Amino acid sequence: MEIKRFEETLGTEEELVTKKLERWAEAIGDKTFIYYGEENQSISYRTFNQLANAFANNLIKKGIKKGDRISLFLRNPLVTTIAMFGVWKAGAVYCPINFNYKGRLLSYQINDTQPSMFITERQMVPLLNDVHSKLFPLSVVVYDPKKGDHDYQPELKDVELHGKLPSVSFDDMVSGNTKNPEVTLKYYDNANIIYTSGTTGNAKGVVQSYRWIHGYTYMFRVFNKQEDIIYNDLPMYHVGGAFALVARAAFLGCTVALWDKFSSNDFWKRIKVSKASNAILLDIMIPWLMNKEPSENDHVNTLTRVHMQPLPKYHHEVAKRFGINFVSAGYGQTEAGVGFVGIIDELEEGQGTPKGLFKGFTRKETLKISNKLGIPFQKGNQDLAKGYMGKATTFYEAAVVNDYDEECGPNETGQLVLRPRYPHLQLNEYFNTPRATVNAFKNLWFHTGDAGYKDEQENYYFVDRMKDVIRHKGENISSYQVEDMVNQHKDVNVCAAFPVLAAQGDEDDIVVYAVANSDDLQVEDLKKWTQETMPKFMWPKYIKLISELPRTPTNKVEKYKLKEMFQNELIEKSNY
Repeated sequence: MEIKRFEETLGTEEELVTKKLERWAEAIGDKTFIYYGEENQSISYRTFNQLANAFANNLIKKGIKKGDRISLFLRNPLVTTIAMFGVWKAGAVYCPINFNYKGRLLSYQINDTQPSMFITERQMVPLLNDVHSKLFPLSVVVYDPKKGDHDYQPELKDVELHGKLPSVSFDDMVSGNTKNPEVTLKYYDNANIIYTSGTTGNAKGVVQSYRWIHGYTYMFRVFNKQEDIIYNDLPMYHVGGAFALVARAAFLGCTVALWDKFSSNDFWKRIKVSKASNAILLDIMIPWLMNKEPSENDHVNTLTRVHMQPLPKYHHEVAKRFGINFVSAGYGQTEAGVGFVGIIDELEEGQGTPKGLFKGFTRKETLKISNKLGIPFQKGNQDLAKGYMGKATTFYEAAVVNDYDEECGPNETGQLVLRPRYPHLQLNEYFNTPRATVNAFKNLWFHTGDAGYKDEQENYYFVDRMKDVIRHKGENISSYQVEDMVNQHKDVNVCAAFPVLAAQGDEDDIVVYAVANSDDLQVEDLKKWTQETMPKFMWPKYIKLISELPRTPTNKVEKYKLKEMFQNELIEKSNY
């Protein structure tokens, strides 16, 4: 069992996920890299590498140069994965777009990124056509599902891109030269631009290097063997799906099982079909699974390790019911990567994954890895405080600071800050936003914008978001984005949006207070309009009309007063 410390991998090809893919294509070429569950389709390492190579070589043939940005607006995760590796192998920068975006949100991100090429699929063409007048000329690649494919939509097969947007076929892009492109990549080269919610403005593009991907996946990878099967139903525009799951598998030579989206009804069927041993469960997914009718065979499955983000207080109950041997906790961020990690040994011998279904490292081996890398190894029945994240990873310095960046004492809440011990571990910059980059690195710490504390044993705990961010349906949404969209309604003068804790999980519901500029505005009409113009994950659950927004003497909206008003209304209703 050879586990390299992070510093032992620096400056080697171990840092480059593309090189690892090429290595496995040669060494274990017949092994399945991608199992695409939606089509019951398996693609070997050799075949996948050839598809990615063809895509990369065609990009280069079309004039794409190292450092060029390529936007991907795709729902199909298999197509996205092929394109992602092809983009990297061409030396270009992977710039995914949330496939729920439309209208103003979509055109903003495309224009901000200014991509040299745009990759999409037929079902997204109408959304692109809707904003074509707001875009600069784009060169577009279009993926067309075949008749019989799960995502084939016959009513869209003849929908063409607007004439301003010339296109080529995805099928043409994955044919031709299948040799590894002769493009030299370094750990410090830009690999991705992932957009994250802005708090006082539009979403910002986070520029990440190949070392960022390496660092982000490292603490996941060290607890996996090549025999592990990684399950993924998270979107490929998020770091969790694209990197913590898919890229992790490619680094290791594992199989990754892909589905288009999470389904609480089908989750365990998928685990059985794919024989997956590793998964990530985010927030609301966990209560959805727990709310299903219990069965005496719930624990009979192959799922051995699950990362839970955030870690729920009842993690041990989840593990006992579903036979999960190990749960990991931590802190991951688009900008900073993985700053904290902890392993929880949930079950006693014989209580977890049945012996004939078990894959991966044993309890003894997991403990040895944890001790070697300084990762806390807790017992599942131990009472962990809410928000537990473990200890700082060995390649980061961490602290909790006050408003003056002075370090807080034990159990004192402040802002979580991180400082990498090696270059290019954190974001290289916010794309085209130098002031935001400088502000984030004030006093040589990266300021996460999240509140937390540490205890006397240097364990860290997440408390809350300090930024004006709403967490809903697995997405981080800035209140600014919600307000900007609602303010587009012709009868809305101004509005304010804020989160309230949802009934299930640790996510939020969205509340909007709007000031009308017309007597015609009705709550139901505005709610219907938001559902027609905004992505589903941004839909406000509650909309209230108000004559004016409470403001400070300097004209800032006092959202805390709106929150108090809203909570008082809920209390009054509950009393009837």
